[in-house]
Amino acid sequence: MTTPADLHDVRDPELPGRLLTLERDELVPLLRSRTDADFALPVVACPGWTVRDVLAHCSSALSRVVEQRFEKGVFSPESNDRDIAERADWSNARVVDELERGMTEAGPVIARAGGALDAVALGEWVHAGDVREAFGEPGAYAGRGLPEALALLGTVTRARGHVPLHADLDDLDEPLKLGEASGERPPGRYIGDGATLVRLYAGRPLDGAVGWELAGVEAKELNIFGG
Repeated sequence: MTTPADLHDVRDPELPGRLLTLERDELVPLLRSRTDADFALPVVACPGWTVRDVLAHCSSALSRVVEQRFEKGVFSPESNDRDIAERADWSNARVVDELERGMTEAGPVIARAGGALDAVALGEWVHAGDVREAFGEPGAYAGRGLPEALALLGTVTRARGHVPLHADLDDLDEPLKLGEASGERPPGRYIGDGATLVRLYAGRPLDGAVGWELAGVEAKELNIFGG
């Protein structure tokens, strides 16, 4: 795989939208092919949530972005639970329809937000991986969108002044630099595949991942979503 131009330090405002579009085209057909029983499967990465709950959270978050509804406490656990509860009477198909619209329309809004909403797109992509994992699909946190997701991960971690890390990835031709680069702390080093790196930053189970190395930083320091 080639290294996307987005790996440079300058934010690419169109990157979140591209990632959402790629994920939409992969995830929505998968969801429409599944039975209602599959939507009731538990999601290990989100204790207490089913596949449907995760999708309702994702679709509501994107609708909020598109409609620019950001009241106090938005995206908190309590707010997320309310959004899911508001969709309790919806059919699974309606939830997927809302998700598809959000993944189509949120990109331009995120682009104009100057970086403040970039993590929403990244979180949507990670949650799509959570759903694939629940379905038992291979490559849950990989696929066509992985290069864009890795580039966006770099953007988000730099913007947040996160712990510095240099990643030598099997999936990219050049090292990926993540986190702040002030020089106050020497960067950690990761060697391995991109999907495992995503799991580390998203605080997801490593699920027996092998062939990766992490030095100079603790895995728990990488988690950008908390928990």
